[in-house]
Amino acid sequence: MKTILKYAVLTFVLAFLFAPGAVAQDEGGIALGKMGAGLGAGLCAIGAGLGIGRLAAAAGEAIARQPSAASNITGAVNLPLFLLEGVAIIGLGVCFAILFI
Repeated sequence: MKTILKYAVLTFVLAFLFAPGAVAQDEGGIALGKMGAGLGAGLCAIGAGLGIGRLAAAAGEAIARQPSAASNITGAVNLPLFLLEGVAIIGLGVCFAILFI
């Protein structure tokens, strides 16, 4: 639980650190928002990968412990997996909107 809290705090700190860069523009005409959008897209992909990996590892371990319940475990894993992928896709969409708008 401490590692989840640590990752959440780190994500919020990075978001607040780079949020002003999403709307700022320096003298050279290079929008800092593009750098922030790239960083945000990377964080979305990393976060989704970590979440899906932990979910799959837990499901694999549960199936290894009790093979007779494999269909129930697989069914219970599908909904959180789809929700996690949806959050990652929405995050990437927001980053691309910042990038192109």
